Formats: sequence, structure tokens, C-alpha cells
Amino acid sequence: MTAFTTSADGTRIAYDVRGEGPPVILVAGAMQFRAFDPVTSAMANLLSARGFTVINFDRRGRGESARAPSFTLLNTLEDLHALTEVAGGPVTLVGNSSGGAISLAAAAAGLPVSAMVLFEVPLGVEGGTDGKQNLDGLRERIAGTSPDATVEYFMKDMPTEWLEGARNSPGWPVMTAMGPSLEADFEALAWTQSAPRTELWKSITVPTLALVGEQTLPIMPPAADSIAAHLLHARRESIPAANHSWEPEVMAARIAAFLSE
Repeated sequence: MTAFTTSADGTRIAYDVRGEGPPVILVAGAMQFRAFDPVTSAMANLLSARGFTVINFDRRGRGESARAPSFTLLNTLEDLHALTEVAGGPVTLVGNSSGGAISLAAAAAGLPVSAMVLFEVPLGVEGGTDGKQNLDGLRERIAGTSPDATVEYFMKDMPTEWLEGARNSPGWPVMTAMGPSLEADFEALAWTQSAPRTELWKSITVPTLALVGEQTLPIMPPAADSIAAHLLHARRESIPAANHSWEPEVMAARIAAFLSE
């Protein structure tokens, strides 16, 4: 059943809660929200059955969450802060793809985070400028008149067949409607290149597991290695996964095992 909380700017954020135990918040990446992402919803059920309270939410401008006056990274961190208050204390953040970069930003900003599990965060090289260039280009397209152009730009560095498959799918109008909310994804990724990562992440001391699939894109293993190298209590592991996606049972089992250590 959907419940709602209110973020700092008054935007209503939709979420559901499953299970009882230590709280976990699932932080979606691009193009994800509960009704459009059955894989994550299935994983939430499996993880809650393993003894956790799992909060799965729709990011602002997606699903049942309200459209908002802005979609910045700060807005998204404020949304997460409201959800940690729902949880009633420190939470584990499970960040998927660019949701992992948002999770890192949340922990660095001092939100009450007790642990993180980050799956295939597509970080650029440390100190690079591509993240800022991508953010500037995305903002130009969000300000334009073509929703298609926004999503096409966001996916420009992904495998060509992913974009073609998305464009030809019934879900394309749903994806283009999410275009403005992609700003926080690219802003979080740009933030990870805004300073040396040892400095940027020095306040993050919680246990962190950086996961990659056994079959993955070339960018993902070095990105996970960077997370493990620059966080005090982080490690990198591989799990059976492919095509930037995971099986719900595999992911739920790995999260539960990590949080039980």
C-alpha cells in the first residue's frame, strides 16, 4: 500500500514499506520507479522476508510521487532525509546504478546512513570533466521542447541497442515523461568528479559493498574499484548478473548476508 511523506520543498513523495527489522531504503537509478520496475519490487519482497524493513519509493516526478518545481541532487537528498525520518533512524541505502551516486552524496552530506550497497555505479574517472559536460548538456535538453531528446541524450553513452530497444518499446512515453528527474542522476555523477575522492568521501565511514555483475560494461569494474579504494570501509565484489541488471533472489541474498556480518 502506498504511503506518502513530504519533502522540504513541499513535494509529496510516494513509498511503500515491507517487513520488520533494520531499515533499508532502495534508491532507484534512472528510468526506475515502483510501477515501472518489477525487478526491484520483487527484490524488496524477498529482502523484507529475510528480516528487514524495506522502503521502496518513487523519486520525485516519477510514479505516484508529485512533479516538483525542481529536480536537483539537493532536492533528492531532502527527499531521502524525509524517508529516513519515516524509517525512524539510521538506514542502509541500496543504490542502483546512478542511484548509487545519489547514495554516496547522501552519506557524504551527513544523512543518517548505517551502511550502503551500491550496484554498478557508472562513475567516470576521478577528476574527469565528462560528468559536468553531461550534466550541462542534459540541462540544455530539459529546458528545450523535445522530451525524446532529453532521454536520448541521457542514454548516449549506453549500448546502442539499449536506446533502440527503449525507443521502440511501449514504455518510451513513460521514460520521456521522467526526463526532468534525470537531472539528479547526472548531477550526482558529476559530483563524484568534483574533487579528489579521498577528500570528497572522507566523511563516509559506514560499511559499503560495491557490486558489479559477472557480465558487465567496461566502465563498471573500475568504478567499483574506485569506490572500494576511496572509502574507508568498502569492498568490491561480483555477483551473477548481466546487462546492468540483477536477479531479485541473488540481490536480496547478497544484501542480507552483507548486513548480517
